[in-house]
Amino acid sequence: MHADPDSASLDRATRDFLAARPRLFGVAYRMLGSVAEAEDVVQEAWLRWQNADRSAVAEPAAFLTTVTTRLAINVAQSARVRREAYPGPWLPEPVDTGADPYLGAERAEALDLAVLFLLERLNPVERAAYVLREAFDYPYREIAAILGTGEANTRQLVSRARRHLAAERREGVGAAEHRRLLEAFLAAARTGDVAALEDLLAADVASWSDGGGVRGASKVPVLGRPRVARFLAAFAPRFWPGAQVRWTEANGRPAVLVSAGGTAQALLCADVSAQGVDRILWVMNPAKLAPYVASLAG
Repeated sequence: MHADPDSASLDRATRDFLAARPRLFGVAYRMLGSVAEAEDVVQEAWLRWQNADRSAVAEPAAFLTTVTTRLAINVAQSARVRREAYPGPWLPEPVDTGADPYLGAERAEALDLAVLFLLERLNPVERAAYVLREAFDYPYREIAAILGTGEANTRQLVSRARRHLAAERREGVGAAEHRRLLEAFLAAARTGDVAALEDLLAADVASWSDGGGVRGASKVPVLGRPRVARFLAAFAPRFWPGAQVRWTEANGRPAVLVSAGGTAQALLCADVSAQGVDRILWVMNPAKLAPYVASLAG
């Protein structure tokens, strides 16, 4: 008996897709900051791969990366409009990188929540160029082909993205120092110790809360050392009594999951440099917390 050629072709197409899938998800997630949107993009790439003339494709992984990137650019363009109407600050959806480094990157670049948050301010094509270069080390020539532009323009796109991040973000500290500062910050925040908080915070610190309009999160960022310290101190008596704290990992960094009565209330992440805590990110939107908590349980 001979195998059905269509069946054999689809088997090979499935193997090629599954081999590329971690990277495809890694590209789409970094571009969109949303697990659900990234999964939708990867699913659409699979449908297009099934319907493509695969006999004309010499490199399936390159074809699939191109399709995924272009789909993600389209989704990012429409997402910008939706996020302008979002109630309060929008933060990326966290992913659990502790249990499974599922994101398929050779490097952990462009994965930190603070970086994804800043990348949101780039246009989608700049963001795509930066992600492909910095997270996946694609040659400029290949990025140019994926984006349908010239190599010189691609270099400019990546350079602009790097300059934007460099202007907005200081050099981070090592993992052990990050954890030490976050532990000290958590202790000071829980007791509402203004002086201890001020010792830990950078002068231009910013605290961002994403409640998605559901939780009582601040609708505007809190900026500057004195304001953030006072805000956290005022917040402490309402938020911390009765809370359970669990150390986790989110997007390759230490994070703190805060629960009350068995329900996740917030994921606390911080951007830390030699100046202290630069950015405090509170993910409080239940729609973003639920998948993250489920992945921890898994």
